[in-house]
Amino acid sequence: MKVAFLGTGLMGLPMAQRLLAADIQLVAYNRTPEKLAPLQASGAEIATHPRHAIRAAECVILMLTNAPAIYNVLLSDTAWQTLEGRTIIQMGTITPTESQEIRDAVVAGGGEYLEAPVLGSIPEAKAGKLNVMVGAEPEQYERHLKLLQNFGTKPLLIGPVGSAAALKLALNQLIASLTTSFALSLAFVQRQGVDVDVFMQILRDSPLYAPTFDKKLQRMLDGNYADPNFPTKHLLKDTELFISEAKSQNLDLSSIKGVRQILQTAVKMSFADDDYSSLFSVIKEWGEAIGE
Repeated sequence: MKVAFLGTGLMGLPMAQRLLAADIQLVAYNRTPEKLAPLQASGAEIATHPRHAIRAAECVILMLTNAPAIYNVLLSDTAWQTLEGRTIIQMGTITPTESQEIRDAVVAGGGEYLEAPVLGSIPEAKAGKLNVMVGAEPEQYERHLKLLQNFGTKPLLIGPVGSAAALKLALNQLIASLTTSFALSLAFVQRQGVDVDVFMQILRDSPLYAPTFDKKLQRMLDGNYADPNFPTKHLLKDTELFISEAKSQNLDLSSIKGVRQILQTAVKMSFADDDYSSLFSVIKEWGEAIGE
């Protein structure tokens, strides 16, 4: 089987490299061609247009920024005409509604579609230890399980298309909310003169602890948000997606809307391309900026 990989950014590149390491024939496309150099050096075929990659492969993996990018790359007039007989596996973060609409467009073009968003960042992508959540029919899941195991050892069938996309948004909402809450508590104990090591010792020994706190602690203390595994702008995008999809579910979204405001401020403070732990700087500096 030959696989086309569309979207080789922060996560897409190490994921595509996993396929090459497994001796899977790969043709890659990225809207920024310079990002394809490592794959080309490792033996991947490089496509200059999405339709060339789709036409050359039986299976197409999408790791694109958002639904508009998918429509532009996969469902343009020229690309859509090449979908017949192809399997499309959408692995980025989009809403359930968007995923279902893209599925309908792919099926109308003669292809099949499943979603397989992932939880994890660059280190997990490189190691093949991502949590892969699959939205598909059981037969599709079984047929593509071996391929998906290159990204994570235990891909899990969640349900039909839309269910895995929903679960991914729920988990990313937790990333945003947990990190914001931890940053607020950290800033508070610092201002109160409590030793941070003592704070962390108590926290680690309690049911409140989450490993992500230690992953972000040093970045926050140092104010060093460079070389992100997950940039602030992407977490803001996913938070916006969660809010837009959750509006119809009769849920109180007050808390996540507050998190969104902090992320929006972080982007305005030029942290868009930095690690999302940069929201700590917003929390520390925002009150001073507005005189609270």
